[in-house]
Amino acid sequence: MISVNDFKTGLTIEVEHDIFTVLDFQHVKPGKGAAFVRSKLKNLRNGNTVERTFRAGENVGRAHIDNREMQYLYASGDEFTFMDTETFDQFSLSREQLKWELNFLLENMNIKILSYQGEILGINLPKSVDLKVVETEPGVKGNTAQGALKGAKVETGLVVQVPLFINEGDVLTVDTEDGRYISRA
Repeated sequence: MISVNDFKTGLTIEVEHDIFTVLDFQHVKPGKGAAFVRSKLKNLRNGNTVERTFRAGENVGRAHIDNREMQYLYASGDEFTFMDTETFDQFSLSREQLKWELNFLLENMNIKILSYQGEILGINLPKSVDLKVVETEPGVKGNTAQGALKGAKVETGLVVQVPLFINEGDVLTVDTEDGRYISRA
């Protein structure tokens, strides 16, 4: 058990049989009444974000999440197969479990699988990935207004807003948290 007074960003907790990670928290001490902790939590089972208020000093269960190194092998229909790099065991996750992550997954990519007591909660991507541009409009000379951007479709199907000088065949470094262009690789 852990006290809500000890919350930290990134901490994983168990509340009412669900697993959450703490995204944000704030200790509030009103002039009248008892202190409390206002928190923003992400459900690791379904990806929903909820705001929850706890009484100061209240205890919640601590969830120990396992991070195992895995390799993405291939897709077969709506199933995506991964392999444990130590034991070579294989398992599949559905398209539903990997909604956002599919924008960045490439075959043979190493990632981390998040699991809790044997239940697979999802995958943890690297902070950024390098993806090849497969389709974009050419930049038109003279369209150089400050901060001009255009859409570029990368090999996974994600459309990224990029500067005008990016061409088809370029390799981009893309942030996996928000799909934002970082630089050319």
